Amino acid sequence: MTMQQMSPRELSDWLNDPGRPKPILLDVREPWEFDVCHIRGARPMPMRSVPARYLELDKEVETVVICHHGARSFQVAMFLARLGFSRVINLSGGMAGWAHEVDPGMPTY
Repeated sequence: MTMQQMSPRELSDWLNDPGRPKPILLDVREPWEFDVCHIRGARPMPMRSVPARYLELDKEVETVVICHHGARSFQVAMFLARLGFSRVINLSGGMAGWAHEVDPGMPTY
């Protein structure tokens, strides 16, 4: 199974495109990480809680999964894909990449 991925710049362009429906931004980092920095509109759902909470998500809506560097989000995206989420995308580089490529003023850790 191949996982669709996108760069922080690609996600930024998508979010800034008024003609394109916005994806669900699923942030799977721990609460303390989300408190330090996050993309506006992101929905926190720590990785450990996803197996119990994935039914809260809509399989039909494009979902971009986000973590610190892209590893945890990749695992969650694969998990969701195995459950029938066909429109799931991993944010490669995660929040560290977002801070580097899109928002240099964002706090990092």
